[in-house]
Amino acid sequence: MIIDGNRPGSLHYRWSKKLEPIAEVDPEQEFRLAIPDSSGGQIRENWTTEDMAKIDESKFDGALGPIYVRGAKKGDVLEVEIREISTAAWGWTAIMSDFGVLKGVFSNRLIIWDLDNGYATSRSDFLKGIRVPLRPFLGVVGTAPSDYEYPMIPPQSFGGNMDNPLLVAGSRLLLPVNVDGALLSFSDPHASQGEGEVCGTAIETSAEVRVAVKIRRDLKLSAPLAVVPEEPAIGPSLVAMGISCDIRDALRRSLESLIRFAAVYGLKEEEAYVLHSVAGRLSISEAVDEPNYVVSSYLPLALLASRSSQP
Repeated sequence: MIIDGNRPGSLHYRWSKKLEPIAEVDPEQEFRLAIPDSSGGQIRENWTTEDMAKIDESKFDGALGPIYVRGAKKGDVLEVEIREISTAAWGWTAIMSDFGVLKGVFSNRLIIWDLDNGYATSRSDFLKGIRVPLRPFLGVVGTAPSDYEYPMIPPQSFGGNMDNPLLVAGSRLLLPVNVDGALLSFSDPHASQGEGEVCGTAIETSAEVRVAVKIRRDLKLSAPLAVVPEEPAIGPSLVAMGISCDIRDALRRSLESLIRFAAVYGLKEEEAYVLHSVAGRLSISEAVDEPNYVVSSYLPLALLASRSSQP
């Protein structure tokens, strides 16, 4: 069974229990999804930065669904097993000047990537020589809410636009069922993403996905939970720490420090910003010494080896 997100009427742009299902599946049944990129197919691989003016932002993160799961009842838990994610041969990343952690700092820019042999490489001189390991995942997976209607952004207790790079093939995502049938939806495939998706986009792409679902009545959930595969080791890393009583300010400070220091490795600040968004890591390194937090932003040195020797 294939549920095709390229078919007219297969995408929705709000989370609501009032949406009509576009398909029905049984528990334990494997089904396939053809999911467009987060622009809904607007961005083309021959586009340049100037073409970004054509984008209709209201069509971002349109979700494939909803899908009615037979037998799922309000109060159940839906276990979504992501079995396989196959991306397209190309993807894109964009800096949108009014979006991202460092909004207003950089101008709009569109980067087109080739996705081949397990790596993403830029088609232009921007980030030339950098090879980003591919680790595809789905940025959006969610069930319908029981109360209000919600926009596609931000994430909610029922899942949605979580952009969690841990949700790769082999993951089992558990979501609360808030309405009968669950009304499950999928969107926003990424070929690779850094933790935080700091510039606002990852390596966006379309994908074909194999999924199966299970109804769980042995536990109760009010927010998403997941069991994920072991993460690959990333090796030595460049780490910058931001310290502030406001956690978002601490994040911004750590990121600003990181992209300044990345010049040692031959990266422009704008390149380091994008590279962190598609392949970097984040952690809350300290949270108990009130009132300040420490947020660490880091980049694996293996990503930077082609630009410069280590200092």
